[in-house]
Amino acid sequence: MGMDPFQHPIAGGQPSGLAAASPKAHTSGEFTLLSVGLGLAIALVMTAANVYLGLYAGMTVSASIPAAVLGMGAYRMLGKRDILGTNIVQTLASSGESLAAGAIFTIPALVLVGAWQDFKFWPTTLITMSGSLLGIAFMVPLRRLLIVESPQLTYPEGVACAEVLKSGAGGAPGGLLYLMKGFLAGGLFKLGASGFALLSGMLEWAGRAGGRVFFFGSDLSPALLSVGFITGLEVSLQVFTGGVIAWVLGLPLLTPPAAMAAASASDAAWGLWSTQIRYLGVGAMVVGGLWSIFSIRAGIFQGLGSLSRSYRSEKDAAPPVRTEENMPGRVLLGLLAFCAVLTFGVYWYLLKTPGISLLTTAVMMVAAFLLTGVSSYIVGLVGSSNNPVSGMTISALLGTAAFFLVLGFKGDSAILATLGVAAVVCCAACSAADCSQDLKTGYLVGSTPKYQQYAEVIGAIAPAFVIAPVLTLLHHSYTIGVGLKAPQATLFASLAGGIFGKGQIPYGMVGLGAAIGALLIGADVWLKSKGSRFRLHPMPVAVGMYLPFTLSVPIFLGGIIRYMGQRGLSPDKAREELGNAGVLMSSGLIAGESIVGVLLAVCVYFKWPLAVSWHPAWLAWFSLAAFLGLAGYLAKAAKKTLE
Repeated sequence: MGMDPFQHPIAGGQPSGLAAASPKAHTSGEFTLLSVGLGLAIALVMTAANVYLGLYAGMTVSASIPAAVLGMGAYRMLGKRDILGTNIVQTLASSGESLAAGAIFTIPALVLVGAWQDFKFWPTTLITMSGSLLGIAFMVPLRRLLIVESPQLTYPEGVACAEVLKSGAGGAPGGLLYLMKGFLAGGLFKLGASGFALLSGMLEWAGRAGGRVFFFGSDLSPALLSVGFITGLEVSLQVFTGGVIAWVLGLPLLTPPAAMAAASASDAAWGLWSTQIRYLGVGAMVVGGLWSIFSIRAGIFQGLGSLSRSYRSEKDAAPPVRTEENMPGRVLLGLLAFCAVLTFGVYWYLLKTPGISLLTTAVMMVAAFLLTGVSSYIVGLVGSSNNPVSGMTISALLGTAAFFLVLGFKGDSAILATLGVAAVVCCAACSAADCSQDLKTGYLVGSTPKYQQYAEVIGAIAPAFVIAPVLTLLHHSYTIGVGLKAPQATLFASLAGGIFGKGQIPYGMVGLGAAIGALLIGADVWLKSKGSRFRLHPMPVAVGMYLPFTLSVPIFLGGIIRYMGQRGLSPDKAREELGNAGVLMSSGLIAGESIVGVLLAVCVYFKWPLAVSWHPAWLAWFSLAAFLGLAGYLAKAAKKTLE
């Protein structure tokens, strides 16, 4: 699940202020070498950072806000304040982040299941590139219907980013200062923990009692703390609730006798979770994803129907005003044809059979067409944080696997084909969701849609070349699936392998998880009927079930800090979250820890030792104190707003 977490409670999302005069807005600095170059540089760095973060935490976070802050800061140093140019910067950066999210949730599964021995550069690059381009090509014709003509679709992250661009608060010296403070703190903490081994990266406790296994623990990670802060209390609480269901309740209640024979209680707990308990999240995720699609079925059909109307009406339409000018339909059709040929070539290279490759390409195009429309619509309703991309990808994987099973395909070729479809579809769904939020931002600040769309295309191509080298580096240094848990990829590998005979799927756990998902849906419907502000969306809870519990704890702590810090603010100040020092510091913490994590992987790869042998007994307590001190500083920043 890609976490683009900057939720914002502004409703309606109609243009105001600057956007009101947007048709005549000055655009000479909008799509320039400066805006594209700066956005692309940030996109490459944030893509690498989000590859690391996603493999570690099972979540990614939006690059929009740090990119907007850096963009505004760069323009100010040049004596400019160009809102449209800065919007291109954040568009490019966020496009690279969504590319990383789509890739890391699926492509590592090919290595984990044994279909690949390592990350192949060209197949990895072309799969992520073609998937992201498909998401853009399928979403752009929906822009007017979803972004302009559907007031019920608020696109909260897009509206929030527009607010910070219009206010310019984040680009003030104070905003850059908090971003850099967070970057340094996150980087130094990661260096101390994973580099020099002067800090503990995780605390855990496990025990046995009465034939049951019990576990509690927490990662000491500034990035995870910041993910919780950015997503807020509601989402982080739901993720934590999923962790409690799986680890605090499910682990002891479902402990089989064989688990008691493990070497240690910790080994028993982790082994039981990896082979059994996490499949509760699979069942809940499938049910939650299908429910999300069913709940908005009318809007989805309306949106998908506009695709063909868009292409048919373009020739007869009058020339649009600047703020309604999309990429030409012939360019979009060219992108679709390019992606179809590209993926067919990749599938042929992987599967060695043109007939199966052509069939796989057709299945992928249909699934991508449907799920990009679904993703674009859902993200407008519930925001990117609650967008059930993981559930949609699992649905695509299961549907594709069932199709191939009916046709009699099996073995490694069937696994490759199934995961190949899932990988492209996941990239397309993530890209479409991000494109929707970016186009909402552009609509509100009066940008030219076609320039944003070209920026999205650039952001889908250039950062794709970073994915395979970073994946290879991290795999050789940390081992994906072990040192970096890669929850979604591990899950998809287990599902694909189990379906086609390479491993077993505990269907009883999947069924129990589906029942839990149904109960969560019922509870959410009841809360909605009562007008409750708190909701119980099944997808974040399902994510918490299949995440290691040690990740859920700091995420929940970050959500609590955000809530407590903003509790004393006026409603208007609390709403202006992108001008909040805590949000900017959190963005820096995430970027700092993730970038240093990638740099440390370089040290490990080249066997440059950094760790010291100093490990006193009180190191764990010292590490906890340092982590809580950093949390306290973040809580202090949460109470400050930037003018």
